[in-house]
Amino acid sequence: MGPKAKTKSIQNRKIGGKSDHLSREKQPEKVTDRLKEGFHRKEDTKDIWSPNIKTVFKALASARLCAAVWNNITDCDETYNYWEPLHHLLFGSGFQTWEYSPVFALRSYLFLHLYALPAWIYGLIFHSNQVLVFYFLRWLLGFASTTCETYFYKGVLQQFGPKVGRLTFLFLLFSAGMFQSSSSFLPSTFSMYMTLLLMGAWFQGNFVLAVLSTAISAFLSWPFAGIIGIGIAVDALVLRKKWRMFISWCIISTFVILIPIILVDSYHYGRLVVAPLNIVLYNVFSGHGPDLYGTSPWTFYFLNGFLNFNFIFPLALVALPAHLITRKLKPIKNQSFPIWLALLPLYVWILIFFTQPHKEERFLYPIYPLFGLAGAITWTCAESCLRALKLSEKFVQSVTLALVISSSIVSVSRIVGQYRGYHAPMDVFLELNRLSWENEGDTKEYNVCVGKEWHRFPSSFFLPNNMKLRFIPSEFRGQLPRPFDPPPNGTWTIPPHMNDLNKEEPTRYATLKDCHYLVDLETGQATEREPQYSQMTSEWEIIFQVDFLDNARSPQFLRAFYIPWFSETYCKRIPYVLLKRRPISNKKKRQH
Repeated sequence: MGPKAKTKSIQNRKIGGKSDHLSREKQPEKVTDRLKEGFHRKEDTKDIWSPNIKTVFKALASARLCAAVWNNITDCDETYNYWEPLHHLLFGSGFQTWEYSPVFALRSYLFLHLYALPAWIYGLIFHSNQVLVFYFLRWLLGFASTTCETYFYKGVLQQFGPKVGRLTFLFLLFSAGMFQSSSSFLPSTFSMYMTLLLMGAWFQGNFVLAVLSTAISAFLSWPFAGIIGIGIAVDALVLRKKWRMFISWCIISTFVILIPIILVDSYHYGRLVVAPLNIVLYNVFSGHGPDLYGTSPWTFYFLNGFLNFNFIFPLALVALPAHLITRKLKPIKNQSFPIWLALLPLYVWILIFFTQPHKEERFLYPIYPLFGLAGAITWTCAESCLRALKLSEKFVQSVTLALVISSSIVSVSRIVGQYRGYHAPMDVFLELNRLSWENEGDTKEYNVCVGKEWHRFPSSFFLPNNMKLRFIPSEFRGQLPRPFDPPPNGTWTIPPHMNDLNKEEPTRYATLKDCHYLVDLETGQATEREPQYSQMTSEWEIIFQVDFLDNARSPQFLRAFYIPWFSETYCKRIPYVLLKRRPISNKKKRQH
């Protein structure tokens, strides 16, 4: 054998050895257990379909734009801490809470300007009324959620494969929680968008975007949302040893985001302000903090999670145990980092927020997408167990289909029930706009008063230009907001009679005689501060009313979910009314 032939023979053996080595790595592990026998190459040849990106985007857009139109405002913080200051920036009027007083300065005006700019452009082009501006912004929120969810789906698909990807997509698409949160104007919703971006970027290996999204979420919307980035930090610093990259982009992100926040907020407050720092100081280090606004039992978030994600919520909670139990079956392959690390942000958030006395539904918004992902991981693990037991593929797929369909039906039931039961306040204030349009030439100013229904006011975007909202006394004894001073110095003027202790401020109240219209819920119960105004027929007349769900006299399950016939039969409804003051008769005028 010549030198050339010998060299070629050696190369062939090397190549052959390499091929043999690779082929051995790809072989399924030898198994002795019956559970292990069931999970073989069928998963590698089947179940590889997943919706393409365009299909996912279109489906999510349909769902989120429906939310923009039909979603209720479920939290008075959304109205008074975000819609009202935004209305002040756009139209020069709105209500100011104590958080926007320069004395406390807890909220960022730069966050508001993110929404004010497109709203201003829309109004400039179309010369729309305030109601249409409101719904334009809602549509914008729905579109932002759609875009971020699609990017998240792409990352899940790349990191965990088609099974987990398509289940995550379906769980989020029909979720009542995502329907509610996606079009809400809240920092926690913005942080949810950033969660979708940072997790999607992380799953696709884009650490720069992941770090930047985490910083935007923490500084611009909600400082505590930085917790979501814990998995990225562990992956970059511990597993991949990318210290320089991670620290460099943390520093860059801090300067790029925090400096504009400080500049804009300091301008609006009239003094140097670091709003994210003020939020942390108030919530963590102040003597009273958020507990002033109520505390809830430990079961609150568990009940809330089931209402918004139904069967998917308990699946999400057990994702880590499910993964550990089935890890030898390898139900999810080809991850670039451990599954427990992807689940770490979810469990850390649960550990922190579930143990806090003060609980609010919106505090879970940033991890809503992770419930969908964790539920998909759990069910993929469950599928592997069913296949390991040598159950037919048709049976496994039927069980999965039953879960998706039943979960979707329950979610839609929840969405419909919330709309039918609690949409009345928005309907009533839309009626005020209709009355204003009918009397377009009327230049007289009118006062629209609310008592116990102050917390359901959908915002000044629903008030005609010649109408102002006024508060009248009710059984609520906390602090109500006050109107901003007129621009240009309305944001930096220190308002009188403001406190951070939620103490009642009597200066907020108007007298009943100042009211031209009155919005009220007729509960059938009256007190000195909350009379039944509709019974004062000599002074008031009902000009519009809508049914509102009576929580006290309706079954709890049917309050939570809409079931045709049963909900109509067993749920009680009470009138949500718009009252108009009757004109004073000539006889009464002469007596006065």
